[in-house]
Amino acid sequence: MTRNITTGIDIGTYQIKVVVTKNDKNTRTPKIIGAGFAQSKGLRHGYIINSTDTIHSINTAIEQAEKSSGVKIKKAFISIGGVGLEEVYSKGSAVISRADSEITDLDIEKAIRDSEKKVEQKIINRKILHEIPISYKIDGQIALGKPQGMKGSKIEAEILFITCLERHLNDLIAAIEETGIIVEDVMASPLAGSFVTLSRAQKIAGSILANIGAETVSIVVFENNIPISLKVFSIGSTDITNDIALGLKIPLEDAERIKIGLLSGIDFPRKKLDEIITARLSDIFELIEVHLKKIGKNGLLPAGIIITGGGSGIATIEDIARAILKLPSKIALRDSGESAVFGQMREQVKDSSWAVAYGLCIWGVSTEDESIGIKIAKETSGNVIRWIKRFLP
Repeated sequence: MTRNITTGIDIGTYQIKVVVTKNDKNTRTPKIIGAGFAQSKGLRHGYIINSTDTIHSINTAIEQAEKSSGVKIKKAFISIGGVGLEEVYSKGSAVISRADSEITDLDIEKAIRDSEKKVEQKIINRKILHEIPISYKIDGQIALGKPQGMKGSKIEAEILFITCLERHLNDLIAAIEETGIIVEDVMASPLAGSFVTLSRAQKIAGSILANIGAETVSIVVFENNIPISLKVFSIGSTDITNDIALGLKIPLEDAERIKIGLLSGIDFPRKKLDEIITARLSDIFELIEVHLKKIGKNGLLPAGIIITGGGSGIATIEDIARAILKLPSKIALRDSGESAVFGQMREQVKDSSWAVAYGLCIWGVSTEDESIGIKIAKETSGNVIRWIKRFLP
């Protein structure tokens, strides 16, 4: 039984989420059989500052997931996020080894390893999480598609490396293992979330996935079905809550409920509230716009921006994103007609806030070729909420 079980653990600054899935050879995606969550403690901006508190939170989420699934969790795929994530680009090359000049997997691997050697000199105290081939050249000419089987004398590879702080990664793995769970592998949170929240068509056309978290905003940009850029900003929905509390002179608890539209019966100037929220959201999307300009993709992503995360529930967020980025804008999974319904968490979070945990499970059962393209079946995003709803208290 346990051989068919895959578990994903998303350790966020606001909440820790665990999803347990069962792998069925007759379906293209794993079926969710259990889920659990707990309020995160001992984390700030995505990294651990108090391991004891973090371990307790992880245990709480795991126990809930085990109870709902009826499965003893022994191993898991985990996500890593926060401001410690960074991207590094590097180029490498290799001379074609075969006498007939045909390019093989070995030649490509040599070019990738060459680029890795160059990047290792730039990333002191950092660990490479992912290496993603962006493009290839054969004898100086762009190679369209996979270069295997083509002919030439030299191959060049441009690689996107996603890195994290080594200390942060070690602390995260240690916290998980302290609960008795073996860490199978680690994935950057923005990439894991993209398995669920972006369609293949969106990734091919060009899109940006923005996760509005409590203390950070992470983005990943896709083009031609591959991630071409990843960035994390040290700003989040908690900043909006703080702004509302200061601006309206109200307690933080009330400010949070006003932000997500749950507090009624209190008199406050609506215009001022809108100005406060708009100002901070504008800051967030202006940071994203600056990054898109840096990589030469501002205004050039036909599938637009897809917004996810706990902070995506703010009413005006789509309009503000559209105005600043000059791109189509939508909330992830809203079209499924089943957003913002999680048992006792009704209206408080979007269903897409579970995308990272479930995306880890999909990644865990995907083939290497599928994970490079971050491939996902069309039916996944529409069904994820229906599965999860059954297992939350």
